[in-house]
Amino acid sequence: MFNQIWLSQLQKHRAIAVIRAPEFELGRKMAMAIASGGMQLIEITWNSDRAAELIAQLRLELPECIIGTGTLLNLNDMEEAIASGAQFLFTPHVDSLMIQAAVANNVPIIPGALTPTEIVNAYTQGASCVKVFPVQAVGGANYIKSLQGPLGQIPLIPTGGVTLENAPEFLAAGAVAVGLSSELFPKKLVNSGDWEAIAQLAKTLMQKLVISQ
Repeated sequence: MFNQIWLSQLQKHRAIAVIRAPEFELGRKMAMAIASGGMQLIEITWNSDRAAELIAQLRLELPECIIGTGTLLNLNDMEEAIASGAQFLFTPHVDSLMIQAAVANNVPIIPGALTPTEIVNAYTQGASCVKVFPVQAVGGANYIKSLQGPLGQIPLIPTGGVTLENAPEFLAAGAVAVGLSSELFPKKLVNSGDWEAIAQLAKTLMQKLVISQ
C-alpha cells in the first residue's frame, strides 16, 4: 500500500530535488527555494550537515512536501534516517538487508542499480522502484528506453546527468520520475544566495515536465 502511494506521488510530481548541503542552514534555504518553485519531492543526502535534524525540520516547515533522504550506505544510517522522519530512502547500491528493513518499516526504498541484473535483483527483493545511476554515462534517455522492453514493469528513476533540458526525454523514454541535483543548485546561485533564481529553475523544470506529459 505504501508503495502505491509513493508511486502515485512520483507520477504526479515527476522530479526529485537532491540536496547535498555542507551547512544546515544552507540546506534549509535550498529546500525552501525549491519548494517555493513548486517541487514537492525533496531528498536530503545523508552526508549533508546534520541530515537527520534537517529532515525533521523540513517535515515541520514544508508539510506539503515529501522529504526523504539518500546516499544511505548501511543499515545503521537507514534506521537513523527512518527515525528522523524520512519519507523515502535512496541508496547508491543494492543491499538486501536495507531493502528488507525499509519494507518492514513501510518506507519506500529506491536502491541504485545500473545493469538489468542489478535492477531486477533490487526490485524482486522489495524495492519500490530503482534508481538508475549514473545514467548519462551509459547512454542517457536511450538507455532507459532500451530497458523498457524487458523491464517495463519496473519503475525507474534515472539520476546522474539529468538536466532541465533533457529531463522530459527521460520521462518520454519511460522513466517514472527523474532526480536532479547540481542542475537545480548551480554553485554561483547557491554561493550568492539567489534563492529566487533557484526557485525559478524549479518552476521551469516543473513546467517542462507538465508540458511533456
